[in-house]
Amino acid sequence: MYLNCHTYYSLRFGTFSEVELLEMAQAYGIKSLALTDINNTSACLNFIRKSKEFNIKPIVGIDFRNGASQQFVGIAKNNEGFRELNAFLSEHSHLKKNIPNDAPPFKEALVIYPFETVLQNEKKRFRENEFIGVSIAELKKLPFSIYKTYTDKLVIQQQVTVRNKRDFNAHRLLRAIDNNTLLSKLQPSEQCRPTDGMLSLEDLELAYGQYPHMLANTKNLLDACSIDFSFGTDRASQNQGTYLDSPEADYALLETLCEDNLAKRYSSPSDKVRDRLRTELMTIKQMDFVSYFLINHDIISYSKRMGYIHVGRGSGANSIVAYIIGITDVDPVELDLYFERFINPFRASPPDFDIDFSWKDREDITQYIFKRFKNVALLATYNTFKYRGVVRELGKVFGLPKEEIDKLSDGNHSLESLDDMSRLVLKYGQLIRGFPNHLSVHSCGVLILERPIHCYSATDLPPKGFPTVQFDMVIAEDMGIFKFDILGQRGLAKIKEAIEIIKYNRPELPDIDITQVEAFKKDPKINDLLKNGKAIGAYYVESPAMRGLMQKLQTQDYLGLVAASSIIRPGVSDSGMKKEFIIRQRNPERRKEANPMLLEIMPETYGIMVYQEDVLKVAHQFAGLTLGEADVLRRGMSGKFRSREEFQAVEEKFIRNCKDKGYPEDLTFEVWNQIKSFAGYAFAKGHSASYAVESYQSLYLKCYYPLEFMVAVLNNGGGFYSAEHYIHEAKMWGGMVHPPCINTSDHPNIIKGKDIYLGLGYLKSLEAFTIKRLLTERQLHGAFTSLDDFIDRVSISIEQLTILIRIDAFRFTKRSKTELLWEAIFKLNAHKQGATQARLFKTNHRQFVLPTMTTTCVEDAYDQIELLGFPLCGYFDLMAEPCLESTKASELNSYINQKVLLYGVLVNTRFHKASNGKLLRFCTFVDREGHYFDTVHFTKVVDKYPISGIGVYACCGRVTEEFDFCSLDIIWSKKMSLKPDPRSQ
Repeated sequence: MYLNCHTYYSLRFGTFSEVELLEMAQAYGIKSLALTDINNTSACLNFIRKSKEFNIKPIVGIDFRNGASQQFVGIAKNNEGFRELNAFLSEHSHLKKNIPNDAPPFKEALVIYPFETVLQNEKKRFRENEFIGVSIAELKKLPFSIYKTYTDKLVIQQQVTVRNKRDFNAHRLLRAIDNNTLLSKLQPSEQCRPTDGMLSLEDLELAYGQYPHMLANTKNLLDACSIDFSFGTDRASQNQGTYLDSPEADYALLETLCEDNLAKRYSSPSDKVRDRLRTELMTIKQMDFVSYFLINHDIISYSKRMGYIHVGRGSGANSIVAYIIGITDVDPVELDLYFERFINPFRASPPDFDIDFSWKDREDITQYIFKRFKNVALLATYNTFKYRGVVRELGKVFGLPKEEIDKLSDGNHSLESLDDMSRLVLKYGQLIRGFPNHLSVHSCGVLILERPIHCYSATDLPPKGFPTVQFDMVIAEDMGIFKFDILGQRGLAKIKEAIEIIKYNRPELPDIDITQVEAFKKDPKINDLLKNGKAIGAYYVESPAMRGLMQKLQTQDYLGLVAASSIIRPGVSDSGMKKEFIIRQRNPERRKEANPMLLEIMPETYGIMVYQEDVLKVAHQFAGLTLGEADVLRRGMSGKFRSREEFQAVEEKFIRNCKDKGYPEDLTFEVWNQIKSFAGYAFAKGHSASYAVESYQSLYLKCYYPLEFMVAVLNNGGGFYSAEHYIHEAKMWGGMVHPPCINTSDHPNIIKGKDIYLGLGYLKSLEAFTIKRLLTERQLHGAFTSLDDFIDRVSISIEQLTILIRIDAFRFTKRSKTELLWEAIFKLNAHKQGATQARLFKTNHRQFVLPTMTTTCVEDAYDQIELLGFPLCGYFDLMAEPCLESTKASELNSYINQKVLLYGVLVNTRFHKASNGKLLRFCTFVDREGHYFDTVHFTKVVDKYPISGIGVYACCGRVTEEFDFCSLDIIWSKKMSLKPDPRSQ
């Protein structure tokens, strides 16, 4: 009997979830009710899914409002009515139009106008599907209005928004947050009534006892509505079913693509390749995934036509079909990848391709998908109220001073020290915490569906301009909507731009084919970079942890890098198996200690579980679980399941089966604990292999075109390290790095031969319009010949010109910066912009006779620190105190277990929480020669000798060695003082 119920997806209005709504309805004996969130359908699908558990008939609709003002409620009679309502809301949301007073002529949806609105608008005419909703509070007005005679149009509209006084208080706070106002100033029109809650069926019938026709009308309305979607095991795929006009045509096309491209991947295909290809094609056809492959292939084909670089990864990298038709670049035969990890008849979820593009190309790819396919939208995600955000918002609502809000949000307080108002903030903060705050766009999910998007949800239009549904990935997969993962990353942008830079900087070279990964894998020079940890700038292998692991493993081939990509993940690492893997890699004798059964199952990884496939194999072959049960473990590891009950059942069967097989208990639990340690972290082997392919492409460019590659790294936001460190790396490879120059530099960094000119965009305070004017003028009329020439041709303020002079962008004039600054002040009115249009006649500038003025290197360095964020000379050149006798990083292996002193510039630092809860610090430095050394700061020295920002540190410690990789356990450290800026003295 309830036609107007809200959940907390009525954003900043509702106060409970859709499941709590169903629980309340069940408790009150309600057998059917309508969920009608305000301008939102986020909860509808899960409401329908969960309603069966409560034996309640679900009805869905939308409460159409302008702000808090209710225009009307739309109720879907059926699935088509739901589509109509979603389309209507989406049109107004996309165009930012107000909801009109009168509903459109819906064909399969019912409309309920609130009684108060009908009175205000004096609405007299109603369509057959339109009704007047009257709440309990409004019943007293009904006898005195003309609408008492509209007996066939009156229905119950007892709004459900709150359950009790606490909910009402939370609702008022949400409304105050939404209106950005003090609670005391919140207008009654912006909030619901305290009585807008649910009553039992008996109490509802008693309240409307004098109006039996309203009860009958409401019941008939509810009976007329029915909506149905399939979920879970009953679901059918809602994705676009065919790529062409029939499944048969689709399969013929997929077969043709495989035949046409087979020779490109395998010059002489073996029987093993052909057998696997036939098996995969048959399985893909049987499981109705042909269109999924063809749609992905279509997207990749477009990207190749546009010259974009991509990486296909995820479990899809286990497929030979995907490899042959170019979706992925990982050979599953070479790596013995487990196809059943990707598709098998027991899998509860569909296949999965994650396709990475350059962050610069991703938007165009997305645009293409929307144009190419008919029913497309982006997937949503929910941004929820977090503790700090809630406290800050509620603090403002209660009118607390900023200092008090800061104290509460930082958690630096005791409950006893707080006043009543602050305690209320914390109390209601706990209630609102976790509520949806606003809808956002999923990081990579694109939906390509068979039916119109509005069959499932209304859509929003975020700033990027792509329609976005109002539900998230979890409910989408439950009902058979499976996303296409289109991601953007900077690693591919580096590769693409590096190739472009090589073309202009070294035009004599032939074009680079970056797809020749097989040759890269066998190149000893490239593998030497891996082995010696010299992969700075290369995707996924440049971090200190990965650099150290490469050296410990002595990784010098593709398969070793694939394994390293997985064993560095927390699951393998934290279980202790990373160390064991390194030992077995370096010492073949140690491999004999592996359990024979596990070694037989996983010979390549020496009997150690490294990949998700290993868990599947062990569960199936070692413990006798079915592939379906093993897949539960896989989903458990990736976090893609709703509860742990299923996982618990599989754990019990795993242990029981091992006991039945007669395995020792300690072996059973050792293996099971390894499996559990993978939870949330394990990679599919094909996923790791895809990362490794991209790493090899980056390493090829780093090895043979290091300067061009480092410029590309800098131009794409770097990676793990700061821009300053990538500039250091470029210098280590022979580059000469120059500050910006008005006649040479562009907005990004550029390279000419071995000379790298930093981009004008690096200058923090230089305005974009100034850069644009400068570059446009130079392009149209040639290089600038002097400061006077620049002032004549570019409209610029003295503040902006000062930035260019201080960074030495006029160094071609051979005059000191100080001299140029004085001349600029004389010639350019500091309080007036230069001319905004070209001068007809050249200005005759007065020439001033200035005394000889010089600028020191230290002054230049401090100007660079202020304007760029770092000095180009290096911090060792700025040290104010002499270094004591010290060791070099390259000599550490001669001082194992000895106390040494090193000086180094801080590159990276991070904390790690020890088992006792105390903090350790790990740092990476480069010494005066530019070589790396790593330090460990144990809990005793972390606070005593702090690391406070970039600079040169004296590091005294004991040299430790693990697998030929040396590091320093810090005894004491000290940040060295720098020479002061002479101008500030």
